[in-house]
Amino acid sequence: MSLGKNNPIVCRCEEIRERDIIRVIKAGARDPDAVKRMLGAGMGLCQGKTCGSLIAKIIARETGRSLSELLPAKVRPPVRPIKIARLKKPN
Repeated sequence: MSLGKNNPIVCRCEEIRERDIIRVIKAGARDPDAVKRMLGAGMGLCQGKTCGSLIAKIIARETGRSLSELLPAKVRPPVRPIKIARLKKPN
């Protein structure tokens, strides 16, 4: 994948483009978790199943590191707020 004129969307769930990922790598992101924290890439419905490997490849390409050096992003299921009443035990 190269930036070129297209600037493709890498993370479809969060609509994050390749140029955004390159920008945070230049700002200091060195692994998929850092990109996730800085941009939210990989935090959508697929939880990085679609974009995780693409993000790692971009990091490897931009930093000169090999893919084997990069740890995969931590997977954390999305949390949605619920009302306290739903947590109460039924009578």
